Amino acid sequence: MESHIFLNGMRFFAHHGVGEQETLVGNEFIVNLKLKVNIQQAMQTDDVADTVSYADVYETVKKEMSVPSKLLEHVGKRIIDRLFSDFPQIEEIRFTLSKRNPPMGADIEAAGIEIHLSRPIL
Repeated sequence: MESHIFLNGMRFFAHHGVGEQETLVGNEFIVNLKLKVNIQQAMQTDDVADTVSYADVYETVKKEMSVPSKLLEHVGKRIIDRLFSDFPQIEEIRFTLSKRNPPMGADIEAAGIEIHLSRPIL
């Protein structure tokens, strides 16, 4: 069995960007996560301790989104590193981070990054 926990459409107002205006004014960002987690034990026990709490995952993402970075790639790495560190049950992460209406002179809804990583083997 393969199982996942997901959080879609998390919205944050943050100050990520290369341009001075982006860091001063800020912008809206959207984060989507799909976490590969074995949920078989939780299916039997009905106990949140046997899974990954999506409320706790949200709080982790929220904390990292509040730290300004120039590049979305940098924000993504920080979030993924923190999730792997804080939640040892996570086996893989599929992550997207989009900046709404980026200041690039184009009629575009969003631009961003997508990262898919497995837990590093130590």
